[in-house]
Amino acid sequence: MSTLNGFLISAPQSGSGKTTVSLAIMAALMRRGMTVAPFKCGPDFIDPGYHRAVTGRPSINLDDWMCGEAFVRSTFQRNVNDLSGRTVAVIEGVMGLFDGIGASSREGSSARIAAITGAPVVLVVNARGMAASAAALVSGFARFDPEIRLAGVIFNNVGSESHTALLREALVAYCPEIVCFGCIPRNESFAIPSRHLGLITAEDNPLSEEFIRCLADMAECCLDLDGLSQLQIPPDPPFIKGGDVFPPLPKGEGRGEGEIRIAVASDAAFCFMYEDNLRLLREAGAELIFFSPLNDATLPADITGLYLPGGYPELHAGQLENNMSMRESIRLAVAEDLPVYAECGGFIYLTEGIEASDNQSSADFVGVFPVRCRMLPRRKALGYREAELTENSIIGSQGSDVRGHEFHYSEIGMMPDRIERCYRVSRQGVTLGAEGYRVRNCLASYLHLHFGSNRDIAATFVAACRKHNR
Repeated sequence: MSTLNGFLISAPQSGSGKTTVSLAIMAALMRRGMTVAPFKCGPDFIDPGYHRAVTGRPSINLDDWMCGEAFVRSTFQRNVNDLSGRTVAVIEGVMGLFDGIGASSREGSSARIAAITGAPVVLVVNARGMAASAAALVSGFARFDPEIRLAGVIFNNVGSESHTALLREALVAYCPEIVCFGCIPRNESFAIPSRHLGLITAEDNPLSEEFIRCLADMAECCLDLDGLSQLQIPPDPPFIKGGDVFPPLPKGEGRGEGEIRIAVASDAAFCFMYEDNLRLLREAGAELIFFSPLNDATLPADITGLYLPGGYPELHAGQLENNMSMRESIRLAVAEDLPVYAECGGFIYLTEGIEASDNQSSADFVGVFPVRCRMLPRRKALGYREAELTENSIIGSQGSDVRGHEFHYSEIGMMPDRIERCYRVSRQGVTLGAEGYRVRNCLASYLHLHFGSNRDIAATFVAACRKHNR
């Protein structure tokens, strides 16, 4: 990889304004005629949707805990090497810069992604109520980890011109090596609304052209876009553990043998999927056929597999229930042993439906799994998960380990014993129980697996689809 312009946007803590600042910079650079390659640290699906809305390009998740260092470096390179011209890679961080899976480990943190990619860090600091103390905070972050190159800072929630002057003066006095790339005044109108589960997707809340224009205007007015766009990511990051790159799968890009057609649900109800999962399926020889369980009458014709990713089926429960022809089409596909892989929202859609609650109407769904789902007032599960496959399945062989993430506000009723369990799930070494439910050739779970965690997942699923086709 040749030298690339780019940087990682992080913060001392969540809620500092990383997403708003990231989107504003992306929008402004796009308006200047540059190509923006967006990335997101961690397992999040929400922010990448907004990145795509602003840049027109898929945003790629970079997560070293789920996928390992080699895969992170490989997918980062793959998604910038093919770009030419005036390209800037913008990586949005997750949580605080050094926050990961534990207090003494960098795994799962934005800092680790910065070290693996070599990206310089721009720190977004919520400066409300601070002056010289902001410089002390920046100084601590700059010196905390020698693997991290803190290139500059953006002060957010600045109260006035005099406040701006104090912040800049303090930074020059105490951190002269750190560049101030700008100060953003307080403006509540730039907040992205939160609604469902504390989150709202780009599909349910599409950013208006006016909103994006205002973000770009703010960035042009308040930030040093020339300086930001000239920050460089070196071709050989100095702190990685070697030059290994996650190898591509044997098949070429695209349709492979032309016989494997995997239908992928993609609409407002099913919008949580890792872009790399789709890429790995293509590399394994599959053609992906996108369809909408909300709006299409049946599954696409002549498919050899089905992928039902996560999302918010509960928000669209009535429309999904009323699309009885789609529900019947999927039931028939499962009865005919079509390989079906479903996760979280896709899994909920395959249950008998959702129970009525204070904030949720009841709805009937596909009914492959003989349980119903309950929406809860509090979060049921959040965090990284590792699963050992306890049975041979359509995504891997017995004994294989896969990794992913779990986040949901629902729970299912007691799954009957006759339904097979194919996963032994754990969280940082603590066993959580059996999961990964299977009916015929249909495997479903609450886990959002990243196929980059085990290079056999995509190849095994495509092989199952090929076997069914024959």
